[in-house]
Amino acid sequence: MIRLVLSDVDGTLVSTKKKLTNDAVRAVERLGENRILFAVTSGRPPKGLTMLIEPLNLSTPIAAFNGGLIVDRNLHTLQELTIKDNVVGPVIDILNDHELSVWVYQDTDWFVLELDGPHVEREAAVGEFGPSRVANFDGVRGDIVKIVGVSDDPAAVASATKALNEKFGDEVSATSSQTYYLDVTHRDANKGRVVEYLATSLSIDPSEIATIGDMSNDLLMFAKSGISIAMGNASDEVKSVATHVAPSNDDEGFARAMEHFVLNQQ
Repeated sequence: MIRLVLSDVDGTLVSTKKKLTNDAVRAVERLGENRILFAVTSGRPPKGLTMLIEPLNLSTPIAAFNGGLIVDRNLHTLQELTIKDNVVGPVIDILNDHELSVWVYQDTDWFVLELDGPHVEREAAVGEFGPSRVANFDGVRGDIVKIVGVSDDPAAVASATKALNEKFGDEVSATSSQTYYLDVTHRDANKGRVVEYLATSLSIDPSEIATIGDMSNDLLMFAKSGISIAMGNASDEVKSVATHVAPSNDDEGFARAMEHFVLNQQ
């Protein structure tokens, strides 16, 4: 029996245009009608998830920054995992060496070097809040929950990911939440830990949790849950380890997955 569904957001719960469809909303309602809880986890900051709270009537903890900051529906902090200050500078140096644009999230604030940098405008529109510009990141220390490397070159993102995990794997988690984003968080700020947090806080066995996602940063939560569902738009790597594969996020994949792989199995 599945008692909780934990869903990724971008590429999974919402469409490519970042829209929450009526079918997705209805699917979450159907889960509630069948006494199945619903929770979300994302690389987005908490403010970037507020637009989901009312339509989906979220009551469970909300795991932002891939679990680096967990909040309640009123955005009150339940758990925060931050990157050590002495690691922040070297991480930024590696991102710069691989020619990735850098964003830094300090608690709920977002800092960039260029307001017109790659994907800044799009991210601001999706999250419904914008960044602050700084001349450099030297003075941005304390409560750093996520550092992002941004590039439309997948090879550069992959190379930077490998370099960070090799050098700082004991300190940080470096994974991709989108093909053009490299998310760097505290080592324990990952979606596998989110499964463990929710299981403990909600008194649910991990085997009673279903997870659904589309990117490599979803693999850790797949490994911790009872069943896992990869979206049709996911890579072959993600699909190969999932229990089930759903249609794409632009083909109502989330809603159809809930119906076929969760509700019909109860």
